[in-house]
Amino acid sequence: MLVALVSCSQSTRQEYLLEKGWRFTKGDGDYAPVKVDDSAWESVTVPHDWAIYGPFDANNDAQVVAIEQNFETRASLKTGRTGGLPYVGVGWYRLEFDAPGFGDGKSAELVFDGAMSQAKVYLNGQFVGEWPYGYNSFHFDVSEFLRKDGGKNTLAVRLENLPESSRWYPGAGLYRNVHLIVTDRVHVPVWGTQLICEDISEQSARVDLKVKIRGAADGIRTDIIAPDGRQVASSTESTEIEGGRRQLIDVSDPQLWSPESPSLYKAVTSLYVQGKKVDEYTTTFGIRTIELVSDKGFLLNGKVRKFQGVCNHHDLGPLGSAINEAALRRQLTLLKEMGCDAVRTSHNMPAPELVRLCDEMGFMMMLEPFDEWDIRKCRNGYHLFFDEWAEKDMVNMLHQYRNNPCVVLWSIGNEVPSQCDASGYETARFLVDICHREDPTRFTTCGMDQVLCVLENGLAGLLDVPGFNYRVHLYEQAYDVLPHKLVLGSETASTISSRGVYKFPVEKTARVRHDDLQCSSYDLEYCGWSNVPDIDFAMAQDKEWEIGQFVWTGFDYLGEPTPYNLMPNHSSNFGIIDLASIPKDRYYLYRSVWRPDAETLHILPHWTWPGREGEVTPVFVYTNYPSAELFVNGKSQGRRSKDLSDEQGRYRLMWNEVVYEPGEVKVVAYDAAGKAVAEQSVRTAGEPDHLELLPDRNTLAADGKDLAYVEVRVVDKDGNLCPNDNRLASFSTAGAAGSYRAAANGDPTCLDLFHLPQMHFFGGRLTAIVQAAERGGQVTLTASAPGVQSGSVRIAVKTRP
Repeated sequence: MLVALVSCSQSTRQEYLLEKGWRFTKGDGDYAPVKVDDSAWESVTVPHDWAIYGPFDANNDAQVVAIEQNFETRASLKTGRTGGLPYVGVGWYRLEFDAPGFGDGKSAELVFDGAMSQAKVYLNGQFVGEWPYGYNSFHFDVSEFLRKDGGKNTLAVRLENLPESSRWYPGAGLYRNVHLIVTDRVHVPVWGTQLICEDISEQSARVDLKVKIRGAADGIRTDIIAPDGRQVASSTESTEIEGGRRQLIDVSDPQLWSPESPSLYKAVTSLYVQGKKVDEYTTTFGIRTIELVSDKGFLLNGKVRKFQGVCNHHDLGPLGSAINEAALRRQLTLLKEMGCDAVRTSHNMPAPELVRLCDEMGFMMMLEPFDEWDIRKCRNGYHLFFDEWAEKDMVNMLHQYRNNPCVVLWSIGNEVPSQCDASGYETARFLVDICHREDPTRFTTCGMDQVLCVLENGLAGLLDVPGFNYRVHLYEQAYDVLPHKLVLGSETASTISSRGVYKFPVEKTARVRHDDLQCSSYDLEYCGWSNVPDIDFAMAQDKEWEIGQFVWTGFDYLGEPTPYNLMPNHSSNFGIIDLASIPKDRYYLYRSVWRPDAETLHILPHWTWPGREGEVTPVFVYTNYPSAELFVNGKSQGRRSKDLSDEQGRYRLMWNEVVYEPGEVKVVAYDAAGKAVAEQSVRTAGEPDHLELLPDRNTLAADGKDLAYVEVRVVDKDGNLCPNDNRLASFSTAGAAGSYRAAANGDPTCLDLFHLPQMHFFGGRLTAIVQAAERGGQVTLTASAPGVQSGSVRIAVKTRP
């Protein structure tokens, strides 16, 4: 079955999304031939992640290794490193489909946005091709494999994930979209344009468009469409280049792309043969300038700005790695509200939906292809394929995304083992040369953690801007040595915390482990190689030549459960936002610094501590205001002002001697003139009374994919959060317009399966996800739990007009 994604009005090009009607089985066999009985296989919709349904089991990813990136020298048992989920093994997908519009005089291309991993593709029983790397997009010309008589076609895809092939949860299966593109024999191929904006001013900009053409076209026309939908320029003039045509088109009064104003244009290119239009290809682009200026920094559209970025892995928490645009939009919305303006795709090629959303919503991007080069980190990692496939993978990534204005940096790798030897320098030069050859308009970097090595051997100097992972204490030494006179924090902080968990006494400490396998949300715990956020804030504010940071990480992710590295821990603690998409306290610390003109006033910890009466319980306040006064049950605890001479006191207001007594903690914030301008309070919770449901959206699109994230909270009769409540909740839905999809609670030790309609609370909170159907109407989500009143929320699902 085919669902049309795009069909040009002139019927010159049809693009179909192959999403429904797939059959899937785990295990191997001779499943490539057309005549295979797959009737007993599981029916699935693609994107599909076969491993996210569990079960969690330490044996799924048990390995005895030394994690060299963590300075381990002796091997030890690790479990949960890839989430404790069953991603290892072989899986087959089969699909029977029509190909409307295909026949004599037509071409067809299969495009895979990603397939995890070692994909082998068969069409109508014939081998089409393979692509080992699970994160990259790839495509095959299938014109000679498709049936031309209008009969049904059979597509079979074999995937295999080897053990110890990843340092985090990679997912498994056809986890990104699959497309069929049918065109005339004369057409623009996949990723067939390169568009560069030059001579940009307030009055005009020149579009330099290179168009690859398959076949012999005798006419070309490109129309430039402005962000408001108006045609603002057009050209039928072109010059011949190798493999295609080149057009130069002037645009008047350009609207520049930036995170604050992400204006997008379209170049609509039409090909003609003997006056007949045979193809139409749209290139979305933005007009903007980027510069690196020694001692001054990174400039976007002529203005200096620092990256306020995060690193993210690709999984979507309880949805696994199966791509979903609504889930990505939810993540980016939370990050935008925090003040984030950049994303590093660590450590792999992104889904095209993520790049498109960053274009639309205004995020700069650092795209990163690999975690390994030719020397292993994992026994079965990318090093097995690097020599044969690295250039092919790089070229695909560069061609796919070199027209997206959000992309400003190409990273060539992350903490590779060879960064300290001569082979690493040569490999880096090989990769940098590919970037500059295929896209001379963007800058290269690399996430490097061995700072002294790469300064000495020249690898750091080879890059357009060196990216350092942690090691903030070496930034100034690097600045003194490097010819660039610029430094990028390509990976920073790695502060660890569990939402709603607080440890006493409060102290800044590294490598700490607690009996409950959690980390403290006072945001002062970190790893042996990393630091607390305050150090990175100060570096960015104090040194013009430091061009910003990408924090590890924006969201918690499945796998890499540092510092414990043993089940039941199966997800990270690094995230500013937890696995349930609920912000941790640290979110408000970043927001207070990254959005200085927006009000932030956040108190921690919670104030429900039975048994701590009379004990010292420090209170921190994260705010953009310069000072505040704290009150406990109406009694002042003193007024604090930010102290530029103190590492933590510069960004946090701290009352370290507060003695706990039940009641109310209130903070009053003062502006620079000393005027009270805002207040916030936290109260001791009473007995749990009922469940409160808070959806992020009240209306969904009836597309079968849209999602609402519903926070479910245990509260007392007055609506105060019960922060120590971990009872089990159950979910049900009513109405044909939607259904329950998954839930998560942010607890890195909780082994509840995400897809089942039940989940324990963690700190009195969790998130349930509702998915829209393909019909309009309403869906009601009800959450219930023993001993408290249930709660419901009604969500409208609307069809497109």
